[in-house]
Amino acid sequence: MAGRRESHDGRSRGAGHGRPGGAGAGGRGDAVGAGDRSRPPRPHSLHRYGQNHLVDGNILRVIVEQAAVTADDVVLEVGAADGQLTRPLLDRALLVHAFEIDHRYAARLARLAVERGNLRVHPGDALKQDLAGLDPAPTALVANLAYNIAIPLIMTTIAGLPRMTRWAVMVQKELGDRLFAVPSTKAYSAVSVLVQLACCREQVRAVPPSAFRPQPRVESSFVTFVRHEAREAGEAPAGRSMRAAGEAPPLDSVDYAAMGTLVRLAFGQRRKVLTNSLSGAAHAGAVLARDDVLRALDELGLEPAARPEELTPSRWVEFAHALGWLPAPVPGTPAASGG
Repeated sequence: MAGRRESHDGRSRGAGHGRPGGAGAGGRGDAVGAGDRSRPPRPHSLHRYGQNHLVDGNILRVIVEQAAVTADDVVLEVGAADGQLTRPLLDRALLVHAFEIDHRYAARLARLAVERGNLRVHPGDALKQDLAGLDPAPTALVANLAYNIAIPLIMTTIAGLPRMTRWAVMVQKELGDRLFAVPSTKAYSAVSVLVQLACCREQVRAVPPSAFRPQPRVESSFVTFVRHEAREAGEAPAGRSMRAAGEAPPLDSVDYAAMGTLVRLAFGQRRKVLTNSLSGAAHAGAVLARDDVLRALDELGLEPAARPEELTPSRWVEFAHALGWLPAPVPGTPAASGG
């Protein structure tokens, strides 16, 4: 990733929004107090890595429970630091792939990997690694994410890790609000559309600045969400779908990537109406004309002056089909019937 951009609270992109640490859950679920001297002192926080250590043990325990990791899960953790979150994850998961960009923690994590056979340590920036090549493949992301790495990592794992079905992430509140924002609100964005096309929210828990050291100048949210298919598999009777009315039908990886391009083009010029922001867009060897966009809007009963934030995720899929951006749905499929 090119360069390091400043976050809203003045810190640059790094491997963790608020690194788990201090008073937290230790191995086998025991609490580690802030004054515990059984482990060497943690290095001072580096702003360039967005290090704000979670020092509230009660919140850490709640987070571990809300993450709902099972014995079959392969967890991807980004920003492992000294392993305060890693340890309880190791107690619950089949295996943990732990990434850490700060070399000062390398020796500690290496020792932990020797102690615990189900830990794989990966030094460096997770976004610069081949996450799709991890073996075994991750099924869950549990991480405390810096502002500038949060959205790229979430979107990369949704699009590029098909076996990943669960996300449990600490993010700045503004980003947490964007993930599952509703249409026609300030928070609703391309990320909102793309996350909701693939996933449904489970829980959101507010985390105050006082839970971290040093304290960030913004509030945080711990958000858990799962793929629609995973929810349906767990809730639906045999042969029946639990997809809610109005939810978009599932998209394969090719169509999801195409939707990502279309939605980002539209929201990239948020103040413009769709006829202006999408006119001239090229896809699959064709270029959209203004009349193509008007025709698609009319087919869906939308106004010619419709803007990107007015369309729900499912309407975005219908709009993409009407534009010819996605191939016409096969008759008899959920996409063809609209549910």
